[in-house]
Amino acid sequence: MTATNTAPAAGVRTPLALIGIGALAMAAVETLNPEYDLVSETLSRYVHGTAGWLLPAALLAVGAASAVLVVRLGAGTRRAGRAALAVWTAGILVAALFPADPPGHWSRPSLSELVHGNAAFLAFAALPTAAALLRGTLVARRPGLRTALNTLTAASATTTAALAVFLVDVMGGGPSLGLGGAPTLIGLAERLVLAVDFGWVALALTVVGTRHGRGWDRRA
Repeated sequence: MTATNTAPAAGVRTPLALIGIGALAMAAVETLNPEYDLVSETLSRYVHGTAGWLLPAALLAVGAASAVLVVRLGAGTRRAGRAALAVWTAGILVAALFPADPPGHWSRPSLSELVHGNAAFLAFAALPTAAALLRGTLVARRPGLRTALNTLTAASATTTAALAVFLVDVMGGGPSLGLGGAPTLIGLAERLVLAVDFGWVALALTVVGTRHGRGWDRRA
């Protein structure tokens, strides 16, 4: 009997683990700082809280994993898609190196905040662009993951658009687009974007790192 080996290759296990570590680090810093409102406060502000170093560490981990994905996509991939993914990667890494300001400084940003915010904005805009441009290539490699890839691509575009709306609202003199007791939903929107985008990078790594072909022959 012949079986097809579709297990992740050793070359992508480490970047997949880095994404998991990054997600766990973000969850940990969230748990350690209950005084921050996850609905209205962006995750970037947690760098000034308890164990704040976990946030840049998480971003560096995800940025490194994304860099591996850019390399492993290789020849035959749409150049524009790889370029957009490279922008996401660079943006995440720069945002990790330049911390955001403490809460309440929306109208008086420091240089570090400006660099962090612009890098993060470019990263958030680039990922759904990369996902859309690379969708065909990734689906062709793993047709069985078509639904998952389509879903995450659409979710990335939708959540990023929502984040942009809340960001413009806050920067334009808000916050005003809130719900219930929350003055704004920008924190919740950002967390949704990060969750979806991390998921897409992990899925794309799984696609490009899967070993295809006959894994073993076994007599029945």
